Amino acid sequence: MQKILLTIIISSLVFKSEKTEPFKPLVVLELFTSQGCSSCPPADDLLDEVKKKYSDKEVIALSYHVDYWNYIGWKDPFSKKTFSNKQRAYGHKFNTGSIYTPQIVVNGKEHFVGSSKNIMTVKLNSYLNKTPVNKVSLSHIKKANDRFSFDYKVAGTIDKKTLRVALVISERITSIKRGENRNRTLKNTNIVVEEVYLNLDSANGKTSIVIPDLVKQSDKLSIVALVQTENLDITGGSQIKL
Repeated sequence: MQKILLTIIISSLVFKSEKTEPFKPLVVLELFTSQGCSSCPPADDLLDEVKKKYSDKEVIALSYHVDYWNYIGWKDPFSKKTFSNKQRAYGHKFNTGSIYTPQIVVNGKEHFVGSSKNIMTVKLNSYLNKTPVNKVSLSHIKKANDRFSFDYKVAGTIDKKTLRVALVISERITSIKRGENRNRTLKNTNIVVEEVYLNLDSANGKTSIVIPDLVKQSDKLSIVALVQTENLDITGGSQIKL
């Protein structure tokens, strides 16, 4: 009888130790913005407020600078055509007739005007109560010449999913000389300057990301790794400060 009870207790302990805790909620905010857009600075400021209020374990805030405002007189140094195309892909998903700035996309699932503080509060409260289905861990980060290399590990189902890796500058101050924001000094937060995509054929792997020339020695950098579905929903991620 004692042996039976002991076996039951041991089995119970093993079961509890093997039981995995649910992944902690994570909100990913992608702001599509431009230094050439006069409506964008309030959204840039709001993203900075959110970044300061929440830990990067709870909220990952990202700025993607689009290039379609460059014609108006000021070329945004962080703008890329690929980021404009990225926004167009979201526009196709959301069935919007056109793209706009400032736009916030939340976990790849819905969007709103990026300067709306009330909507931002509502969406943060909502998504901070939802459990993601993936978790990403990064390790063995090394810098060599013009790139960072690292290992990644994804927990949770990876079927038909992609790992998106972004190199991010924490903050930059820019004096704007021309365009709609001429003579203004703007602060941009968590600026994506490079991004790569990997098909998740395996939950573990190694990859690297290039450090573009616009990155300064004094810049504080981080690497963000996100898991997304074919439909662009973000299902998990992490941010590591370098």
